[in-house]
Formats: sequence, C-alpha cells, structure tokens
Amino acid sequence: MNTHTRTAKPPMDSTRKATLAAGLFYIGTFVFSIPALGLYDGVVNDANFVLGAGSDQGVLWGGLIEILTALTGIGTAVVLYPVIKRHGPGRAMGFVASRTLEAAMIFTGVLAVLAVYTLRQDFAAGADTASLTTTASALVAVKDWTFLLGPGVMPAINALCFATILYRFGLVPRWMPTLGLIGAPLLLASSTASLFGAWEQVSSTAIVFALPIAVWEFSVGVYMAVKGFKTRPVPENDATAVPTAPATLVHA
Repeated sequence: MNTHTRTAKPPMDSTRKATLAAGLFYIGTFVFSIPALGLYDGVVNDANFVLGAGSDQGVLWGGLIEILTALTGIGTAVVLYPVIKRHGPGRAMGFVASRTLEAAMIFTGVLAVLAVYTLRQDFAAGADTASLTTTASALVAVKDWTFLLGPGVMPAINALCFATILYRFGLVPRWMPTLGLIGAPLLLASSTASLFGAWEQVSSTAIVFALPIAVWEFSVGVYMAVKGFKTRPVPENDATAVPTAPATLVHA
C-alpha cells in the first residue's frame, strides 16, 4: 500500500492573482510596443507615403499592436489598484490616472496614423496632392507629440506613483523601485530636452536616458509574474500601517 500522501496545493490568493496578471500585462506592454516603430516607419518618416509611396501593410498592424500596448498598460494599473491602494491610496489612484492618460495618448497617436492611411486611399481616388501632403504632415506631427507626451513622459509619472509604494513597503527587491526612481527624472529630463529640440526622442542619447525606466518596468513585471509581492498586504482599513512579516508556525 502506498504510504505517501499528496499534499493539496493551496489556492492562489487574490493578491497573488493580481500581481501575476499585472506582471503579464507589464511584459505585454514590452512585447507589443517593440515592433510598432518599425511598422510605422513609412508613414511617419516618408512625406510621400500619403501619395502612395511605399507599402502600407504595416500601418494597420502597427495600429492594432499599439492598441494592445495601451490596453495592457491600463490593465497593469487596474489589477494592481485594489492591492496597492491599501499601502498608498493617493499614489495608487495616481498610478491608474497616469496609466490611463498614457493609453489615451497612444490611442490619439493611432488615430492620427490611421487618418493618414485613409488619406492615402483618398489619393488613389484623385484627391488634391497639396492638401493631402499638408494634412498628412499635420497628422504625423500629432503622432510625434503624442509619442513624446505619452510613452515619453507618463512612464516617469507611473514610476513616481508605483515605485515609491514598492520601495517603502519592500514589496519587491529594493533595487527595482530604486532603479525606477532614478530613471523617472532621467526620462523627464530627456523628454524636456526633446521638447526644446536638444535631441530627437528616438535617438541614441534618448535611449540611454530611457534605459533605466525600461529596465525597471521589465524587471518588476517579470518579478510580479514569477514571484508576486514579498510581504503580506496591510489591512483594508489601515492605509498607513506598515505590513508585518508573515507569521511562522511554531511546533510544540
């Protein structure tokens, strides 16, 4: 007779489910955002795109991918809000707001690019060349500004809201939120420099400034997906209490 008994695996609690979902959403933002720039290259960098130059196959795919990027970004905040509001309700609300605003900027950029795609179809129908190129240039400018004010600024605000909670309560290894808090002002400085024309947002200098915030977001996403938060959440009715370490079992 088999004397070994199989121990049932304890069910996943709500906090672990939230951190797992948030981690997957964070990773999703990276997976979906990487190919977008390449797919949009023709429409944003070729002034003759609207006149039928080059392929337009990547535009619709790029739009779809950016929509998924925006939705996964919102998803990170929505699933984490019930957990992190126990530690810092104001910052938790700020995290949701900044993620939503970032997604709104992305959606606005998608609409601008898709509008250029529609104008390209109008050119095939015999529309005026000069008016098409002028309108398309304006729409591409909208896309460029949304890229600066959305993915170029809001990740820093996200880090200031989210990383401060993680650092104060030790929910993840301290080096992760520290990297986010270092990267936030660097990203804001780089975006400000791009705003005033010091360098392009998509440039080697800008990439160096954005690297810490990118590493912070990817690392915290992977950590949440694999391990979750390190400590027990504070009670619902005590947003300021520091969570205590999990109790250990004492055997007689």
